[in-house]
Amino acid sequence: MTTKQQGEIRRELKTRHLSMIAIGGSIGTGLFLASGNAIHTAGPGGAIIAYIAIGLMVYFLMTSLGEMATYMPVSGSFSTYANRFVDPAFGFALGWNYWFNWAITLAVDISTASIIVKFWFPHSPSWLWSTIFLLLIFGLNALSVRAYGESEYWFSIIKVATVIVFLIVGVLTIFGILGGHFIGFENFTTGNAPINGGFFAILGIFLVAGFSFQGTELVGIAAGESENPKESVPKAIKQIFWRILLFYIFAIFIIGLIIPYTSPNLLGSEATEVAISPFTLVFEKAGLAFAASVMNAIILTSVLSAGNSGLYAATRMLWSMAMENKAPKLLKKVNRRGIPIAALVTTTIIGALTFITTLSENGTVIYTWLLSASGLTGFIAWVGIAISHYRFRRAFVKQGYSLDTLAYKAKFFPFGPILALALCLLVIVGQDYNAFIHPDWGNPGWWQRIAISYIGLPVFLVFWLSYKLIHKTKVIPLEDCEFDK
Repeated sequence: MTTKQQGEIRRELKTRHLSMIAIGGSIGTGLFLASGNAIHTAGPGGAIIAYIAIGLMVYFLMTSLGEMATYMPVSGSFSTYANRFVDPAFGFALGWNYWFNWAITLAVDISTASIIVKFWFPHSPSWLWSTIFLLLIFGLNALSVRAYGESEYWFSIIKVATVIVFLIVGVLTIFGILGGHFIGFENFTTGNAPINGGFFAILGIFLVAGFSFQGTELVGIAAGESENPKESVPKAIKQIFWRILLFYIFAIFIIGLIIPYTSPNLLGSEATEVAISPFTLVFEKAGLAFAASVMNAIILTSVLSAGNSGLYAATRMLWSMAMENKAPKLLKKVNRRGIPIAALVTTTIIGALTFITTLSENGTVIYTWLLSASGLTGFIAWVGIAISHYRFRRAFVKQGYSLDTLAYKAKFFPFGPILALALCLLVIVGQDYNAFIHPDWGNPGWWQRIAISYIGLPVFLVFWLSYKLIHKTKVIPLEDCEFDK
């Protein structure tokens, strides 16, 4: 496929684009905002343990995805791999759930961005900013795949630079060079630190950490439009371990050293209150008075980056599903610039309609259920990656292919995908573990809470089983798995 062809997607993403999509994919509000709440809940040590465990899981998942995406770079990514190596019904359910997740999340991102702007323009209407941001994100995606790649490259540069500056400022603050006095490890010995709340507190942070890392799988989808996937995908995957170690683990370590986990300011760090972002708190402790305004702008770019990537991923997944005859044929349409325009417009409309539901009281209830239904989709996608890679490798060997022919080979097989699968299932089952510690079987409110927490699972199963019953699909025997590209 060349970049001169019309009516087809184009391989125009360069290695630097894919590398920055990989690096910036998981740096966002999860790190800038929710990390504070993680430290408050489980203490600095507990938060670090949880992020290391989930980071290890994500590393193994991305090496699994990297092996398949390097060998078979397609925009459908893990949905296509599930179609070929597991069961077409499983691939169908993965694809539609993933599209649904990002279409709903697009509404969350434009809504969040409008709230952030109120930091500067408190009396402006939220719908106006949401409309502007939606049009901006749509425009970047409609222009060309290179425009998307370039915008994500610079969004990621901003986020990476912020984290690096934060780490430097944090270290200087700990040693008293900034902020006035030597801090050292005094906050690691406060109260129940370094670990507060025991195992269940750490399990709760598993969920926070898992949501923080969602988006890393975008590398697999972007591989379908990479100029040189055999070079760019392995390079991007190899950077994942170091970015997890540096950007998350080290950042949480710095925050835990500087701010006591008992600080009430960390409680609100799940929200969009930039004034109590742990990054803002650290910068202010170092004496940087402009921290809140700068961090607000950076968090805004992070949210827009998430919306930009979400629209891209959803569009490609929907187009890929149409190409595999698992979505309406109309969605196959690709314009002269190589953009799946029908899928892009459809996804944007769904995202906009979802946002509109937040503007009325009754609509908010619908929106809450939609958001809840999409909540587990990222973890379900990761389960799909682990299962698909396990069967990909077994089928590859069973059919007589040599592992030496793989341009990128995932390490620690089969331990990697099995561990990742186990941790994913733990996170999914423990989605609302608190509700089961003190169950209230006779309370309708308790059942509603359970339904909201776990509704993503039955939605996925409905997609999977309905397709399976209608088309009578079966798990594909290893010797029949297709490796043609």
